[in-house]
Amino acid sequence: MPNDLLSQAATTYDASSIEVLEGLEPVRKRPGMYIGGTDERALHHMVAEILDNAMDEAVAGHANRIEVELHADGSVTVRDNGRGIPVDPHPKFPGKSALEVILCTLHAGGKFSNKAYSTSGGLNGVGSSVVNALSDRMVVQVARNRELYEQSFSRGIPQGGIRKLGPTPNRRGTWVTFHPDPEIFGHQSLKPARLFKMTRSKAYLFSGVEIRWKSAIPDGDTPMEATFHFPGGLSDFLNESLAKVSTYSERPFAGRVSFEEKYQVPGSVEWAINWTPAQDGYLHSYCNTVPTPEGGTHEAGFWAAILKGIRAYGERVKNRKAEAITRDDLLTGGCALLSIFIREPSFVGQTKDRLSTEEAARWVENAVRDHFDTWLAADPKSAGAILDFLVLRAEERLRRREEKETARKTATKKLRLPGKLTDCSAKNREGTELFIVEGDSAGGSAKGARDRNFQALLPLRGKVLNVLGAASSKLGENAEIRDICEALGTGMGTRFKVDDLRYDKIIIMTDADVDGAHIASLLMTFFFTQMRPLIDKGHLYLACPPLYRLTQGARRMYVADDAEKETWLAKGLGGKGKIDVQRFKGLGEMDAKDLKDTTMNPSTRKLIRVSIDDEDGGETGDLVERLMGKKPELRFQYIQENARFVEELDV
Repeated sequence: MPNDLLSQAATTYDASSIEVLEGLEPVRKRPGMYIGGTDERALHHMVAEILDNAMDEAVAGHANRIEVELHADGSVTVRDNGRGIPVDPHPKFPGKSALEVILCTLHAGGKFSNKAYSTSGGLNGVGSSVVNALSDRMVVQVARNRELYEQSFSRGIPQGGIRKLGPTPNRRGTWVTFHPDPEIFGHQSLKPARLFKMTRSKAYLFSGVEIRWKSAIPDGDTPMEATFHFPGGLSDFLNESLAKVSTYSERPFAGRVSFEEKYQVPGSVEWAINWTPAQDGYLHSYCNTVPTPEGGTHEAGFWAAILKGIRAYGERVKNRKAEAITRDDLLTGGCALLSIFIREPSFVGQTKDRLSTEEAARWVENAVRDHFDTWLAADPKSAGAILDFLVLRAEERLRRREEKETARKTATKKLRLPGKLTDCSAKNREGTELFIVEGDSAGGSAKGARDRNFQALLPLRGKVLNVLGAASSKLGENAEIRDICEALGTGMGTRFKVDDLRYDKIIIMTDADVDGAHIASLLMTFFFTQMRPLIDKGHLYLACPPLYRLTQGARRMYVADDAEKETWLAKGLGGKGKIDVQRFKGLGEMDAKDLKDTTMNPSTRKLIRVSIDDEDGGETGDLVERLMGKKPELRFQYIQENARFVEELDV
């Protein structure tokens, strides 16, 4: 930023520049901070927040029935027969009922003191209020003390006070009906198939609840009505899921253990696992009935118990090859479910995708390990079959690694590598990284910033071809695409082989501006359409370089965007004098040391893994086609539908 503009910004920054968001305004202003965005995943997370509250009542022993109903107008109702949200005046807000405080105030709820719930899926007191803020209409009915109460809201604002509707002697609990606000979510709508799967999963996570599903919107094979009840919990569900495939054990290794007796803390862990040669393995984990798709400490403890147990069993039966088994081998054909209930769990982010409670790893490992040893000893036939299967997987993995090491040593003879590729010196793929960078100048800086032992570089000459707008015959003729394919060693399209991939991580590192974002989107489109398994296996990443460098005296700081820059300009860096602002026109303007510290060093950088939601039903492909395909009218329509959500433009 030029000095005169910086001075002008400083003179206009006064008390009037400070914006105070009251009530639920912050939620509507920045929904991504509370539900992770405004996409389809965030939309369905709204239902999960309300359903989690009902599940908390069931887990606490106050409800045994929950109903989820999707209406024809796109609204959804969640009913439970629990205690009902309190409706009496709140002590701190005498003019408001507790119901209104809960639904209109962030960080208000019954899950802070542990008096109302020993374990719960809702932790921060923001779930119901966030759903209220992001709904254009919400109606809550509470049956409590044989009386029925109701209050209505719109975009977080009460539409009148709480009303007493009269006696209801045969009903109790809470009914919540809400309609997601089109101003926030556009034309997106709740998908019956996705809600059906969510509802069903909640039922097997707690055997003491019956969940009834109803939908007024047809959606393929998704039932319009269903009732879920799994008395055997996770074991029942895993048996049902694997009913049509062969398994190495007639019954899964399953169990449930309370933490109270051994650790004097409330909570428990439940699990079920079996191995099959018929499909890839998986682990679906939950904490307090909330899915944790990115895993966390409970998963680490579970796999540690299984791995140590199977190795110990191998040692007992004198099978020395068992020592070679790793966690990756366990995942090959290992189908598992894991559910943990603990008090005050710590998550990464409000959407609770990853559990970070450190003690959970130790609790789960010790609980599962004892039972696994007993299970293996009690069923030597199944234990032997599983051990043989895992040893075979380990041997195959080691053989593939040896082949890759040999292939890498003779890479220059077997592969025609691109002339601009700066390769790493590692002999095998594990832990290696290929940075695809924008231009020779960025490549020069990155070359000095990399760790040559495991980091390789491939500079691009310009913007890569938009593969959705080009004939298939042109793909092999495009220099940038040809260089990428040769560097990766995989081929593309129908000839793509992920096992031939020469690097563990493929990192797109472009400038932190509009042009850089465009190049990154073109590359992601290429990988999505021509190398989809590379994304599915978790090999594709985006680097996060800074956009600005702020300098004040001896203090230097790098920031990612304009909002962060303005924050630091306002409060200073802790140095003396004027803050000098430099906007990077490209990565080539950064010296090697700073590029390494901010963007390339694994211990200090931030990477974004590119992934595709397993439940998107093909919508990712539709969106890519809409935004990157040959039809400009589809892009124009998308802009018209979503332009009102844009808060600022980088032009």
